[in-house]
Amino acid sequence: MSNQKPNKTMNVGRWVTWGLFALVLTVAPWMFSSGLAMTVLSQMGIAIIACLSYNMLLGQGGMLSFGHAVYTGLGSFVAIHALNSVAGGSLPIPVAMVPVVGGFAGMGFAALFGYVTTRKAGTTFAMITLGMGELVFAMSLMIPEFFGGEGGVSGNRVIGKPFLGITFGPAIQVYYLIAIYTFLSVIAMFAFTRTPLGRMLNAVRDNPERVEFVGYNTQRIRYTAFIIAGFFAGISGGLAALNFEIVTAEVVHAARSGAYLLFTFLGGATFFFGPILGAVLMVLAFVLFSEFTKAWLLYLGLIFLFMVMYAPGGLASLIMMNLRVAAFGKLRQLWKSYLALSVTGVIVLAGGAAMVEMLYHLQLSASQGSEIVFMGMRLNTTGTGDWLGALAVLSVGLVLFELARRRFAREWEEIQAFIEKKLNPEEAQ
Repeated sequence: MSNQKPNKTMNVGRWVTWGLFALVLTVAPWMFSSGLAMTVLSQMGIAIIACLSYNMLLGQGGMLSFGHAVYTGLGSFVAIHALNSVAGGSLPIPVAMVPVVGGFAGMGFAALFGYVTTRKAGTTFAMITLGMGELVFAMSLMIPEFFGGEGGVSGNRVIGKPFLGITFGPAIQVYYLIAIYTFLSVIAMFAFTRTPLGRMLNAVRDNPERVEFVGYNTQRIRYTAFIIAGFFAGISGGLAALNFEIVTAEVVHAARSGAYLLFTFLGGATFFFGPILGAVLMVLAFVLFSEFTKAWLLYLGLIFLFMVMYAPGGLASLIMMNLRVAAFGKLRQLWKSYLALSVTGVIVLAGGAAMVEMLYHLQLSASQGSEIVFMGMRLNTTGTGDWLGALAVLSVGLVLFELARRRFAREWEEIQAFIEKKLNPEEAQ
């Protein structure tokens, strides 16, 4: 009887988690109903599927791929052609099934290219995927009949007779279609992690030699996972084709693959929900943050650098570590340190960002005048006073941040020692 209670508790927890996830997807467009918000929410759903499919390779299989955009992008192209075929009457399927066509396209191309790429592992695999991505991008400019040349391929999702009033013309109808695919895809990819194949994929990541020793073919396991990841990548690409109604060569560019890698890592590749966080951050960065500053790629690079140095497990690892501390009732002891880190971090960011924005203005927009508006203040990019002021704010912020960091480090070590003592009382004695 004692063994059944934790299982029941775990099952209830999972039902609650999935229920909350479905609830968030359902009510999100009613909480944020503007046109921009609807666009952002739709792109978040698409990005969640893409990043989770990429994490099947990186986080679960240890396969560092630089060409995942090949499968999301080719899925988009096949999906937009399928949409045009539906409009022309030659493909008798509903518009809502077009993303599935993209999924099977992604699976097919993954089966084709993965047969070559998964024969090697580690750095060799990464380089082959990079070369494969560049090859497909070059082909996108050489075969305009399929890729549409520089203008891409466009389509119209509002075709056929409405079904229950659904035409996919309004953005909210497209959002809910994306939300349904996102929910089902996330459940399917989570279920994959609990299958024997998913467990063996983890084993191949951790110790491929031992997996081969017990009689499994590591290349076949990687290849099968690669194909499954390609299917979900194609689903993401098909949804993007429906959402934007145009597909260009940009969707197979290496920069798109780099974005999947970057934000999956930032979210936390070692946790299932990490890529979901990364996908949300990716859309916010590309759609919103890029509108506020021309230096957004610099800030993004710095964030990635600091995450690699101080939190290689991504945002998900930070969340899980703090949940562990909270479970032992010690999170309250850290609120002053977290407040100090936040305040001093904002000071550092204000000083550093002011210098970056002035430098970017001098290099890129000097013809528009010497003054810029930063955080409600007018800064003169040609005067030494504002430069010295920004430098002073940055210096003071760095000193205060270091003091706050040292205090936080001491408290954190004490709490971790307390937790270890609670978990292992015999060793503590």
